[in-house]
Amino acid sequence: MTSTAEALKQRLAATPIVGLIGLGYVGLPLAVAFAESGATVIGLDVDPTRVARVRAGESFVEDVPTSTLAGLVTAGRLTATDDVAALKDVDAILICVPTPLGKSKEPDISYIVSAADAVAGVIRRGQLVVLESTTYPGTTQEILLPRFQARGLRAGEDFFLAFSPERIDPGNRRYTLREIPKVVGGLTPACRELAATLYARITRQVVPVSGPETAEMVKLFENTFRSVNIALVNEFAIMCRRLGISVWEVIGAAATKPFGFMPFYPGPGLGGHCLPSDPHYLSWRVRLEGYEPRFIAFADEINRQMPTYVVQLITDALNERGRAVRGARILALGVAYKANVADTRDSPAIEILQTLLTKGAAAVYHDPFVPSLTLERTTLESIAWRDADLAGRDVVLILTPHNGYDWGAIVREARLVIDTRNATADVLPAPHVIRL
Repeated sequence: MTSTAEALKQRLAATPIVGLIGLGYVGLPLAVAFAESGATVIGLDVDPTRVARVRAGESFVEDVPTSTLAGLVTAGRLTATDDVAALKDVDAILICVPTPLGKSKEPDISYIVSAADAVAGVIRRGQLVVLESTTYPGTTQEILLPRFQARGLRAGEDFFLAFSPERIDPGNRRYTLREIPKVVGGLTPACRELAATLYARITRQVVPVSGPETAEMVKLFENTFRSVNIALVNEFAIMCRRLGISVWEVIGAAATKPFGFMPFYPGPGLGGHCLPSDPHYLSWRVRLEGYEPRFIAFADEINRQMPTYVVQLITDALNERGRAVRGARILALGVAYKANVADTRDSPAIEILQTLLTKGAAAVYHDPFVPSLTLERTTLESIAWRDADLAGRDVVLILTPHNGYDWGAIVREARLVIDTRNATADVLPAPHVIRL
């Protein structure tokens, strides 16, 4: 390693200053983890509300307790700003910005480009830059590298560049940021070693790979694997219903096989940022190489039809009871995309509730984590539980199985339950409970 790299490695292993661009679901937990490791952290975000809340020690991410954040802010270990100039003296800069899809499912890397341009304006000799945002293979070399080299700096000698995919699972208490191994792909061996030194501060295991493109591909493979298998089990659920078989019982029995099987579970559709979007980054990139990835397209088609399938389940169940969807009083339980979080990004509940309202249903929801939900044409407020009136609803629709719901009581009181998550699995079978 060069003397520049050696000096930086010593700082990264001791008490570095870490700059972090993007203080969302990925960035804020990372900022807290590095601050807890003894680093001084400067968080940068274009959202003035986020900056103000971090400065006030007020968390807006479930995985970061306000008490923890406030303590680090008070101790001077963590601060926030909207001025990129604050990063000019840091030892490492981590980029954790969103990577949404465009309307035609093409990658929108505008946030990465903006962050790269901002870093290019302040980058100096002896800094490490790591991209964490999920993106297509080649982004680190194609977008970041030329912008930094244009400053007259040599990659791997003057500055150091790597990609390390975020793997945060919001709300997961078992596999926290520290417990999830960190994949690191550096542009050069020195870049990889420095990134590994940095992340060793906050995780038990660092997994080095040959380069940034491999690390970028790792994240896409992980989420494409999940998307494809969820699509398979979603289609399996549809087939099992046609055959009069419980898909949940089939999965439970198949999962007893100690090899060659991994259980995935059906649901009302994919949600969150990663699964609905990430595979399309890969599809787009390989199409440029003349190859059409078929599994990704098929999986997307199946997963995207699940909200429609749930609405049809409701329609059929009401028809069997002589009731139309129009005017039906429907209560949805849970609208977050997964249990025990407030995240509604791409939640299938949005499409399901919007469709029910469009069909004329009197649809409302209760979610202890989500006080309001913005649909295409309106905004709904979570009703108070005292107003749930389970017995007076035509349908109680279980979309997100948050802890705290008494499923036994819900089944006893409701006239018709549509359970898309098998939340009522431990409740005795009842003819008015329809499971996906």
